[in-house]
Amino acid sequence: MNNVHVAPYPHHIEDLRIRLMNQLFSLLESQSRTRSFASSISALVKRIHGKGLEEFEHGLARIDDPVTIDIFQKTIADFRNLDLAFDKLVDERQRQWYKNGRYLKQVIDELTETTDYLASILVEKSLLERQSQVLENIILSHEKVSQWKEFVQEILAGFHKIFPFNFFFIAFAEEHGLSLYFYYMGEYTEEEKRQVRIQLGQKMLRQLNLPENVLLDIEEYQIPGHQRTAEFSDIEMITVPVPDHAYGLDGLLGVAYASVNNLTTQEQTIVRSLLSVMVMVVGSSKVLSRTLSELEYYSVHDPLTGIHNRRYFNEMLEYEVGRSSRHHHQFAVLLLDLDDFKEINDTYGHPLGDEVLKKIAESITSHMRKGDIATRMGGDEFAIILPETPPEGAKVAAESIRANLESLTFKSPNSKDFHVTTSVGIISYPRDMQTVEDLMSGVDVALYQAKGLGKNEVCEFDAAEHLKQIMRDSRSVAEELRRALREERIQPYFQPIVDCKSGEIFAYESIARLIETDGRVTVAGQFIETIEKYGLGRELDRIMVRKVIEANKQIIHSQGKPKRLFINLSAQEIQGRGILGYAEELCAQLEVPPSSIVFEILERDAISDITHMGKFLTNLRKKGFAFALDDFGSGYNSFHYLRELRFEYVKIDGAFVRNILNSKIDRALVRNLSRLCQELDILTIGEFVESQEIFDHLKDMGINFGQGFHIGLPLRSL
Repeated sequence: MNNVHVAPYPHHIEDLRIRLMNQLFSLLESQSRTRSFASSISALVKRIHGKGLEEFEHGLARIDDPVTIDIFQKTIADFRNLDLAFDKLVDERQRQWYKNGRYLKQVIDELTETTDYLASILVEKSLLERQSQVLENIILSHEKVSQWKEFVQEILAGFHKIFPFNFFFIAFAEEHGLSLYFYYMGEYTEEEKRQVRIQLGQKMLRQLNLPENVLLDIEEYQIPGHQRTAEFSDIEMITVPVPDHAYGLDGLLGVAYASVNNLTTQEQTIVRSLLSVMVMVVGSSKVLSRTLSELEYYSVHDPLTGIHNRRYFNEMLEYEVGRSSRHHHQFAVLLLDLDDFKEINDTYGHPLGDEVLKKIAESITSHMRKGDIATRMGGDEFAIILPETPPEGAKVAAESIRANLESLTFKSPNSKDFHVTTSVGIISYPRDMQTVEDLMSGVDVALYQAKGLGKNEVCEFDAAEHLKQIMRDSRSVAEELRRALREERIQPYFQPIVDCKSGEIFAYESIARLIETDGRVTVAGQFIETIEKYGLGRELDRIMVRKVIEANKQIIHSQGKPKRLFINLSAQEIQGRGILGYAEELCAQLEVPPSSIVFEILERDAISDITHMGKFLTNLRKKGFAFALDDFGSGYNSFHYLRELRFEYVKIDGAFVRNILNSKIDRALVRNLSRLCQELDILTIGEFVESQEIFDHLKDMGINFGQGFHIGLPLRSL
């Protein structure tokens, strides 16, 4: 590294190896000397002993006494047995010496192998310190995720200090071909870059098993301020694969360097460990960046039809009011509602209904001028802004669009033709209204009038009478609701939420129902807007909170433990109206654990005031409650506030969930929202689960829980 010779072992390992080797060789040499000395002594003993035995035998020949002869013969026999025993002792000693010698040699060989292995895995302290400095700079943020290619350049500066490579590269196998990102460390000529592209490109295609004619999409970055390490003719690569199972990607990431540089084992270990970290950083950043791009697109587009959505309409209407006011222009707003569209969904099913909506959106946009803005407001309602258009021109345009939609022919599942008619309301700026709120209220009145004329009509805003009638009706409904709240004719119904993996009930959402004086039950959708409009949300919330906590008390009494219950709150409660203190006091009084209660707020309400929302969540968690974000994804600006706030649960907008079987866009959106929440350790709940097939798709996407009519209807008691 840096053209400096590196010893085969770190110094402390080499010193230990030499010291142990010297001790082992001294022991081996000592054993050899002992064996040689013992052999000499053994030979001397045998020679003297043999000579003594020979003299004994000569002396025996000169003795006549039988008794003495017998004694001498026994003594000679004992000496001969002693010789045999001594020979066996010497042989065994020799065998042990040879065995010990072989063992010492084996120890010496194992020591050599061990020191080689230690040298291969131990890393110099300076290398580790430099590696830590690089890793400390790898901190993800929203800005770095959205600009991940530039973020890579920041990391490479520290990486280059550890190993002076020539090039860094990233390869992603995309649908359209292979995306390559080259980072040149230093100044290189165009010809050198061309050689790099050819050499590295071919090697990466082989490693990824891609054909040579695959389309290459190349981006190059030259990072100045780095000296070239060497001239090169051939390039060596160190690569790490991008794990497909982790990121939904396939690709490579690595460094390339001139072959004159030889890496030690330690250096290769460090380089590969850093590359492995960068794989996680780059892979996660790539996926999150891709998700960001998709969500940014859907933040202003309707996923089903592809035209703009309500959010974009609101922004553009506000812009158009300001622009027309400055330049003294006129413009018009058209509000379109398909007549009896619910019957199409009920008769032919939602998939065919979605196809009708898409065809209608295409027809609307094909009959507009450049600069006109068409949006889907939701359901079967569309809106159009006609810039610089007088009232007369707006009526002509509206009639043309209505007639064209009426002429469209659709096919039912049994191949029969059917048609769809449209009612259109018109309002003009500045003639009729001058503010965004008044324009929207007025065009809604005009649409209401068109419906009242028998549908399939175009109606301009009539300034007075209809608006007064609507206001009178609205006030009458509000008074009825006030009376119902005073009489506590609000009753929680409980709809199950099940675990997608186990199929077991995880929790229940408490849904408000209005019990009419005649006993009829009215769903919340028919009165909640009036509740919000006339500021009755606080009274509704307190009744629901008390009745739900009391219901949980009964569950504890009958079943021994509480159930997890979700309670919807209105937007006003995040302003600090004391609902949490009220709930805390009730839980303490009734001995219901706060952890069994999950408060739920609509996304559009939660993000309208981030500052108060943050304080509300902090206070909520201090008291032991949990939080769920409802209709998640409906605003499409999730990344903005998920950075600022933390939620235990998010409930993915049912408008997307119900279409995942038939809409590729909705499937992608739900999958990306699920992946986003998994990254942030937030549990997800899919709403509007209307079939087993939808439930199975949610499970495959990693959604944690499901809720909908297929799973269970709201029930009055648990």
